[in-house]
Amino acid sequence: MSSSPTAPWLDHYDVGVPRTLAPYPSRTLVDYLADAALERTDRPAILFKGSTITWGALERLSDACACAFDALGIRRGDRIALLLPNCPQFLIAQFGAWKLGAIVAPLNPAYTERELEGPLREHGIETIVSLTRFYRRVKQVQSRTPLRHIVVTNIKEHFPPVLRFLFTIARETRDGDRIELAAADHDLARMLPVHDGRAPARAPITAADPAVLLMSGGTTGTPKGALGTHAAYVFTGLQIKAWTESVLGGERDVILAPLPLFHVYANVGIQGLAFVNGNPLALVPNPRDLGDMLATIRRVKPAFFNGVPTLYIALLNHPDVQQGKVDFKSIKICFSGAAALLADTKQRFEALTGGRIIEGYSLTEAMMALCVNPVDGPNKLGSVGMPLPDVHVRIFDAEAGTRPLPANEAGEIAFSAPQLMAGFWNRPEETAAVLREHADIPAAGSGFGGTAAGSLWLHTGDLGYLDEDGYLFIVDRKKDLIKASGYQVWPREIEEVLATHPAVAEVGVAGVMDPVKGEAVKAWVVLRAGQSATETELREFCRQHLAPYKVPSRVEFRTELPKTMVGKVLRRALKDESGAGR
Repeated sequence: MSSSPTAPWLDHYDVGVPRTLAPYPSRTLVDYLADAALERTDRPAILFKGSTITWGALERLSDACACAFDALGIRRGDRIALLLPNCPQFLIAQFGAWKLGAIVAPLNPAYTERELEGPLREHGIETIVSLTRFYRRVKQVQSRTPLRHIVVTNIKEHFPPVLRFLFTIARETRDGDRIELAAADHDLARMLPVHDGRAPARAPITAADPAVLLMSGGTTGTPKGALGTHAAYVFTGLQIKAWTESVLGGERDVILAPLPLFHVYANVGIQGLAFVNGNPLALVPNPRDLGDMLATIRRVKPAFFNGVPTLYIALLNHPDVQQGKVDFKSIKICFSGAAALLADTKQRFEALTGGRIIEGYSLTEAMMALCVNPVDGPNKLGSVGMPLPDVHVRIFDAEAGTRPLPANEAGEIAFSAPQLMAGFWNRPEETAAVLREHADIPAAGSGFGGTAAGSLWLHTGDLGYLDEDGYLFIVDRKKDLIKASGYQVWPREIEEVLATHPAVAEVGVAGVMDPVKGEAVKAWVVLRAGQSATETELREFCRQHLAPYKVPSRVEFRTELPKTMVGKVLRRALKDESGAGR
């Protein structure tokens, strides 16, 4: 019997992990950067393509950036969009904005004009920092948005000299980075030297102040900005630090950041940990460029690797990795999120590195309030782990979302934690739909003094259950539920079965319209290199493991599946591509 009936996971924490970290410090990442710039001035803060930016240099560059933004008229509460890959300019602009009390709004560089226009207009964004290769796209939407200030930066600005020269003569024009700037627009590389050595008149920001607008379509399906506070970064960073302290050291242990900084996983989770723990952050601008990532791994020898299942699979299949040409032995711990990790992938990568992969789960609206498997203790097969200190999880009935469910009963997953988003930007009704009061259920502490935070719970739209030990198991998304001939079918269950077939590398499952069943189960499959399978064979394989109504009516073979930038299979895109019914 657990000694913590409302939080049974606490009895299964690794030795040394505290049950609570409250009271949390009332600090921001700006404060941590200032401390590091004084205490570790010449130690590495950012590693990028063979160059190094020290803590002192990052402080100085972001000070200059803050002064440059101030000269543009940017003030406290203004939103600054960042249309950038993982590069030093992202962090320089982010900290520059924060030092003025502005809010950063990272956007996906893959956005089309239409996708870019929406958040710029909806969030009232007047300033954007863009990579030069995206400049024309930004100019195309400017007249339809509030944009007044366009600041561009070239990816090569922080390359080491030889690489910078080679890029200039061989790739700059080809990649679209050699541009002609309109007279009204600005070049970050020219702005910063003007203000070098100057410190801005910093806005008195607090942990409770807004820091970031991260785009999410998660809980309600339509893209919107989730507003996070400065506290979210610190709370999350301290929670992950406490969880990984048995294996992860400080300033000599490099954290690799191959996942995009416009996403909560890297923006709040990886970045928060790096700054509160003083780890150098190695930036990978394009996770799909495996050659560059492997070169980065060889060069920086990371201790903490962060990825998604598709990235782990791609690395394992890379010829250099298969031929033993890459040394992964520096890796002490790996984190995997965004989608379920196959047991075979986990075992192979752990054997390759000697480090453990721990799976976790969070979402943008939770601002990385995490469930994650123990670093040293048992990792239960199929589980995404247990809540970190001061994160609470409850399972509510999926219909009304008001009744807490007992262990091993599936329902909607809800989080309570001190770092939850403040809400969706200018969308009070959608905020109220997912951030709900449950007055009769204890919530997580506020984080500052350890007092009750009230009874606010984030309803995730994900379905799952907690076992008797407090480990969380994901069942599926509520909106992805398939109703075939009146039966409820969860795509994830079928995906997990098909993923165990030796010929299957990747799989996505969704419901498509059917004149008889209403909805039919369809699977899209990518086969492993050198393997073969037929539709009949895979359907027969499913019959051996699933009830008849769960067996896919059709299996379509693909060379690749549509995914988000962090590796989630886009089931909706698969349905749309197939005409939602064929």
